[in-house]
Amino acid sequence: MKRIASIMLGVCALGLSTAVVADNNFNNLRLLSQQQFKTLTENLGAAASYKALTPAEPLGTLGFDLGLELTTTEIDEAIFDLASAGGWSLSSLPVPKLHAHKGLPLGIDVGAFYTSVPDTDIKLFGAELRYALLKGGIASPAVALRGTYSKLAGVDELDLQTAGIEASISKGFVMLTPYAGIGRIFTSSEAVGVTNLNKEDIEQGKLYAGVNINLGVNLVLELDRTGDYTTYSVKLGYRF
Repeated sequence: MKRIASIMLGVCALGLSTAVVADNNFNNLRLLSQQQFKTLTENLGAAASYKALTPAEPLGTLGFDLGLELTTTEIDEAIFDLASAGGWSLSSLPVPKLHAHKGLPLGIDVGAFYTSVPDTDIKLFGAELRYALLKGGIASPAVALRGTYSKLAGVDELDLQTAGIEASISKGFVMLTPYAGIGRIFTSSEAVGVTNLNKEDIEQGKLYAGVNINLGVNLVLELDRTGDYTTYSVKLGYRF
């Protein structure tokens, strides 16, 4: 676990550093057709949408969950390359994040994240509000509803944001807590100052499953499928 922690800290520190020069920039959206812009919106919506990486059970009034997170989403490389006028060099979209959750009374949790994506001009931030319909127990699972929001920043030619609604379920077994969820992601995208592209409003289905492993240091592994795109995620931190 200590070795995993060291690797995660190094990766996220590199990704969140503002000293990294951005090479993969969406600065030629005018080269896209409307259908290609729609595909780009779907792909970025899947990557940028909020991913909680946490079980359904509430943290409680004194509880918190802090972590360094890394997600990587598959991309349509040809469209990403066209949108950056041949400057795109990544085969997927890696997104390191600082992520925090805090428990509140009445089974309510709040969460937020921030990132500056390495080697791109992309910055992201987002938040969630979650309510536990069932708090879970020794013999019963926890069930929760979640509302989410995320916003892309740092890209001059692109205004993109997502909103989501999810239902999740989890059941703890000593140090392991498997969880799964289903939801809908709504992505709104507009090419700023690009007259040949219209605004896109996209709705995509979302399925995800993961496991929370708490051995003092908290490790989360998750697989997410939003629309046609798969995201792999790992988070390392502390959950109490």
